[in-house]
Amino acid sequence: MKNVFSIKEALQKIESFCAYQERCHEEVFSKLRTMKMESDEIDQIMVHLIADNFINEERFACSFSRGKHRIKHWGKIRIVNELKFRNISQNLIDIALKEITPEEYLETFHALAERHWESIREKNVLKKRKKFCDYLLRRGFESTLVYDKVKELERLPALGHG
Repeated sequence: MKNVFSIKEALQKIESFCAYQERCHEEVFSKLRTMKMESDEIDQIMVHLIADNFINEERFACSFSRGKHRIKHWGKIRIVNELKFRNISQNLIDIALKEITPEEYLETFHALAERHWESIREKNVLKKRKKFCDYLLRRGFESTLVYDKVKELERLPALGHG
């Protein structure tokens, strides 16, 4: 049975797939498999894409980490887990995390935490605390940051700010 795509057609299609947004090797590999390419053809295409800089794992990891933090407000834990899930090496993950400055990270965390705390309409303090912590932990923020913040926010009404 002949492939649906010739190597040339597949290459054109996958180049535009990579040009549209940063991709990791895993995504491109999966895309080629769905295009019913043979494994030797996939290898050939991957070599071409890497050589011509259509895919670059470091560039992908850095872009991913910046974007997920700035746009989706993810914490480092979630970013790391998502990059690992995409088979990105620990070395590249470490480089990618340097894209987020500690100041920017904390600024995002505090703004998100305060906004979320204000939005929770729960009267029961324990339930409110649980909702707050669960939300920020799901977002991938470190538990020490989250628990320190919840203590800080719970003290505020006592000071007459609520």
